[in-house]
Formats: sequence, C-alpha cells, structure tokens
Amino acid sequence: MLTILSSRILTIPNKDDIQGIDVGQQTIRVIILFTLLACLIYLLFSLITYWRIFRKAGEPGWAVLIPIYNAYVLFKITWGKGWYFLLMLIPLVNLVIAIVTLLKLAQAFGYGGGFVVGLILLYPIFMLILAFGRSYYYGVPGRDFDPGRRGQA
Repeated sequence: MLTILSSRILTIPNKDDIQGIDVGQQTIRVIILFTLLACLIYLLFSLITYWRIFRKAGEPGWAVLIPIYNAYVLFKITWGKGWYFLLMLIPLVNLVIAIVTLLKLAQAFGYGGGFVVGLILLYPIFMLILAFGRSYYYGVPGRDFDPGRRGQA
C-alpha cells in the first residue's frame, strides 16, 4: 500500500502533463510525502527509545514490536501490574493515567517532578535521555523501589 501510494506521489510527469497539473495538486503531494516521512521517523524513534527503555528495565526489547503487549510491558515497568493498561480504554481517565504513567516512569528511573514536566512538554528529548542517558531502572515506584540500588544500564 505504501509503495503504491509513494510511487503515485513520486511520479515525474511528462512535459506534456505538466500543464495539466496545477500547483495545488503538487503541494498536496509534497505535504503527503513529508507527512509520511515524518511518521516513519517518529515510528523509528519510538521503536528505538522504547526498546532501550525496556532493556534497561530488564524486559525484552522485542516487546515493543507487539502492539498490545508493549503497553502491557510499559505498565508492568511503571505500575507493577501490566493489566492496568486497560485503564487507557476509558475516555478522559486515559489522560490522567497517561500523565501518572509518565510520572511513574520518571520515578522508576530515579527522576523527579521536573523530569516529568519535561516528559510532558518535550517528550522526544526526555525519552532520549531515558533511553540513552545514564539512567538506571530502580524498580516499580512505591513497591520495590530502591534509589540506592542500581539496575541495568
């Protein structure tokens, strides 16, 4: 599907066809192409950062590739019980749960409230800090959390 779509967007018209294509169509094609490219970059970014975060937390990195299981693993890392990800299916409650999950994710790696604000406002940058920085997984906040213990790097 992506190949068909991109081949139609990237086709170079003949000299005779150029007059038949207006500027609006060309602009839409360019916007669609850049949108697809941005989505692919964000997908790769998410896969790489979550893979590293899962590995630091002692979970398998390949879990990020399985759609529902990756949410289960993220909630297992942050809440201690993976099935809490089902709370994300409740409208409006999911917004609160998402913010609390970011809070628990930051706490699980030994960061405080300022880091949570960074995760909310500058998500990609702070996820890179979690994934590639010197953060360690200390455990589920409030359960087996021990800031003195160093987890996997």
